[in-house]
Amino acid sequence: MREVTALPHAIKEEEHVWIPMPDGVRLSARIWRPATAEEEPVPGVLEYIPYRKRDLTSVRDSIHHPYIAGHGYACVRVDLRGTGDSEGVLVDEYVEQEQADAEAVIDWIAAQPWCDGGVGMMGISWGAFSALQVAARRPEHLKAIVIASFTDDRFADDMHYMGGCLLSDNLAEAGTMFAHGTCPPDPEVVGERWREMWTERLEGTRPWVLRWLDHQRRDDYWRHASVCQDYSAVACPVLASSGWADGYSNAVTRLLARLDVPRKGLIGPWSHKFPHLGEPGPAIGYLQEVVRWWDHWLKSVDNGVMDGPVLRAWMQDSVPPSTSYEERPGRWVGEPELPSPNVDVRAYPLSENRIEPPGSRPADAGADSGGGLTVRSPLSVGQFAGKWASYNAPPDLPYDQREEDGGSLVFNTPVLRERTEILGAPVVELSVSADRPVAMVAARLSDVAPDGRATRVTYGLLNLTHRDSHDHPEPLEPGRRYRVRVQLNGVAQAFPAGHRIRLSLSSSYWPLAWPPPEPALLTVYPRDSALLLPVRPLDAPEGTEPEPFGEPEGAPRAATTRLEPDEHRWEVRRDLVDYRSALEIVKDNGTVRFDDVGMEVGRRAYEEYEFFADDFTSVSGESTWTMRFGRGDWQTTTVTRTVLSCTAEEFLVHATLDAYEGDRRVFSREWSETRPRDLL
Repeated sequence: MREVTALPHAIKEEEHVWIPMPDGVRLSARIWRPATAEEEPVPGVLEYIPYRKRDLTSVRDSIHHPYIAGHGYACVRVDLRGTGDSEGVLVDEYVEQEQADAEAVIDWIAAQPWCDGGVGMMGISWGAFSALQVAARRPEHLKAIVIASFTDDRFADDMHYMGGCLLSDNLAEAGTMFAHGTCPPDPEVVGERWREMWTERLEGTRPWVLRWLDHQRRDDYWRHASVCQDYSAVACPVLASSGWADGYSNAVTRLLARLDVPRKGLIGPWSHKFPHLGEPGPAIGYLQEVVRWWDHWLKSVDNGVMDGPVLRAWMQDSVPPSTSYEERPGRWVGEPELPSPNVDVRAYPLSENRIEPPGSRPADAGADSGGGLTVRSPLSVGQFAGKWASYNAPPDLPYDQREEDGGSLVFNTPVLRERTEILGAPVVELSVSADRPVAMVAARLSDVAPDGRATRVTYGLLNLTHRDSHDHPEPLEPGRRYRVRVQLNGVAQAFPAGHRIRLSLSSSYWPLAWPPPEPALLTVYPRDSALLLPVRPLDAPEGTEPEPFGEPEGAPRAATTRLEPDEHRWEVRRDLVDYRSALEIVKDNGTVRFDDVGMEVGRRAYEEYEFFADDFTSVSGESTWTMRFGRGDWQTTTVTRTVLSCTAEEFLVHATLDAYEGDRRVFSREWSETRPRDLL
């Protein structure tokens, strides 16, 4: 990334500013703005997240906020209530209080002498969620938003209940926020109140996984702040982006198709990263695009930002399977609108172990006209699935699918005679029955090379009890045939001539998704089933190839000094003596000093997902975080641990929280609670 030191405006930075909330709680903000803004007011740009502006996000913030401020904006980075240096307690994600606070912050920004009254919101992940959710509340001064890696559906298209299946990332994210919500504020900012504020956080925190397990179907808890409930609520322009390796590849296209506001979409090959920091590459000049967006919608500059395709997407070329890539080869394609007139959804009928050409119907007998094809997958299917959302550290993309396919039903196309490209969300239409009242199906689409290596392209999950509704799931009647649709994640992918397209179906996918209470035998009736692919013709009309992006650029990074090395591991273990298997993940960032504030920070996350033989009630997941913050004699540590296990009837949660000043433990709490399984 090119570091830009000469910007149109000299900037002034305020490292800490209190913003009062209506109930008296104060939120901590960091502000970058043009030095002349008090004489010549400028629009404000808000980023509003819980990840500690003074240290944990300070390097990332230093890249884009000074850059945007240097182009004539007042950038305001605010710690959510109960995080970083803000007062209060963070009790859950996306609650009413959080959004009301955001509206108060926007009003405060608009009223400052350096602001012209117009405000935009931007962010990635939580920051993007916040911006979209607040946009749906239509605060007076919010004029436009820029969002990356987000969803409009909190239940089924977030890390919680994909297709009605409980994701292991439900535990992992709960563990992440258990750790981040219990960190102390910085005494240099809040003064002697730091211990009082920390104690309030420690005492007011409980493991979020408990609340999320209280809501195992789509109810009012998940409907709150899910913009998919009413797209018409969003009234301001939206620039939305994500990456194909991210868990959030679907919401961009949904917004483009369903919002009735000026909008643009961008999807690259990236994991859960901003596009100018995108991994796998290529990263792009995203901040230039953001500045153009703000210039048009906050300053009324006629700069053609709305020209060209509504969606720009990276069409990925074929690659061998790997858990990480520095670059994904491909090219940018553009679509004038969504649904795209350039994409033809083609139905590929299934037959016994084959994907037939569109429009054909095999006349052979066998499984197609008889009892169907059966599968009861071992728990080992899914150990090479990678993370629900890739963070690219440690390497966490799916590996070669051949071993996974050994426990699955597999359907292959004939060898492709010509290159085939897809853009959108594939769908599998299945005629299926199960021998248990609770069962799931995982569908994977892979690119199979001539040498047999299989690279997973996309996948989808469906809890079959949610086949008709996430609001009101119903148990299966064993032996009864059902017609179901399994939607896979959206993707843009090219399959070369000489390769094959493979559809794999399994009845479990651990540890990416929690398995059913007991193994279920699925029967798939291929003659009444099909794979629907969104095929993009190779001769798409002229004008759909977008202009190239600029080189990634940003302001110089804040200086840091590494004090202890990092460690990243992703290991699959199998013991053939006692039949215990596990996936172990270590994400240890070592210890880093943030030089401008002298804060030394250590972060270590450990995850482990286990099972024994083929015992579906033996699965368990653990998320343990150690967070250390210190400066001189002031040294603090929090250790949070959450373990989720199960019986056939219940989920069991055991969690601990310990906090230390130096070597002295100053707080300790333990939770042991159960939740009934609700058709999961």
